[in-house]
Formats: sequence, structure tokens, C-alpha cells
Amino acid sequence: MTEKSAQRIVVLLSGRGSNYRALRQAQADGRLDGEIAAVVSDQPDAAGLGLARDDDIETFCVPRAQHPDRTTFEQALAEAIAASGAHWIVLAGFMRVLSARFVQAHAGRMVNIHPSLLPRHRGLNTHQRVLAAGESEHGASVHFVTPELDGGPVISQVRLKVEPGDTADQLAERLLPLEHRLFPATMALLLRYPVEARDESISIQGKTLSAPLVLGRDLSDDGRLLDRRAGG
Repeated sequence: MTEKSAQRIVVLLSGRGSNYRALRQAQADGRLDGEIAAVVSDQPDAAGLGLARDDDIETFCVPRAQHPDRTTFEQALAEAIAASGAHWIVLAGFMRVLSARFVQAHAGRMVNIHPSLLPRHRGLNTHQRVLAAGESEHGASVHFVTPELDGGPVISQVRLKVEPGDTADQLAERLLPLEHRLFPATMALLLRYPVEARDESISIQGKTLSAPLVLGRDLSDDGRLLDRRAGG
């Protein structure tokens, strides 16, 4: 990995690209000291591809329908990622479950955002599941990707109070702007500090976190560590 590639990010998406747009805005504002090298999608009509083209970002489309099986699809996906020259792979609404082989080939440099306080509520319909469980708090998590669905070590989280009478749609609407802060802040952290996944834990500057960083308490919007003591 060269110094240049370490600052390069490739974004994988399937839809509207709202998290791509948040990352791009953070880059423009100087909160994210890195380069979005390319955007890759499995959907030819993904709105996120159009956003990237408007920003003069290189785009790749790897349609699943044009590949006979997962192996050839993931081979084409890996080639697009390699062509970007990026070290960091950001899953920003990429609606494909990746094989263990693919994930392991990119271990330690692929991150995902998930709308729940992991390890609670992996998978889909998280907002409704939070309400059904009667929980008082909701949120989003950024984690390293491992072969287990939504199961990798959690780097950071943002938290949201569940209000009386909240619906799933209302929770989703209130959480999305917080996701758009959390993801760029976490990517800025990864570019600023040496961060590693060690078994099920996160190590920053060689020190193991006792719990995920919380945005606004432990982590600033530009990726700086606040008053958190690793291992404390």
C-alpha cells in the first residue's frame, strides 16, 4: 500500500447514493482528508452513479444480471476496485451479500454502515424491530466487514432517542442525517489514525477500545478522537 492509495476511497452503492453525497461533501468541506477515487454499482440506473458522474468521479458498473454466477460477478467487482487504486472500500447502500472469499480478500479495509446499534438488529427492517422490542434508543454503526452479515467489529456509532409515538418511518427520517455525519467522520478517523480490527475488537494507535466510539462524545465530525481513552 502506497501513501497515495492509503488516502483513496472507492464507494460501492446500489441506489440513491446519499451516503456517497455525504462523503463527497465532507471531502469538499475539508472534514475528510482523502480522495474518493471511484464509485462502483451493481445497478446501471443507480442514482448514485449519476451523482458521481456529475462530480467528475470515475464510475464502474458491474451488473449482477450480466454475470452467470456470484464468482464471476465478484471477480469483475474486484477488478473494478483494483482499477480505482483505492485502499479503503466503503459499502454505502450496496445491496449485495458478498461471499466469505471476497470479504477475506479485502479484510481490514472494507467498512459498512448499518442502521442499528450493533450487535443488536443485524439485517433488515431495523427501525421496526427497535420499536417492536420496546427499546428507548436507536442508532447507526460503522463496522469492518467480515463474512458474518453485519457482524464485523464496530468502530463507531451514533445514538438517537426513541420518542413516544415514533413510527419506523419517523425513526428512519431522523436517523439518516446522523448516518450522514457518522460515515464521513469514521472515514476521516480511518485516514487520520492507525485503526485495525483485532479479532472482535478495534485497536486505535495500538490501543484496544473497550466499546465503539460515539459520535459527538468520543469522535468529532472531522474524525478526531475527543476525550476517549482507548482501553479505558
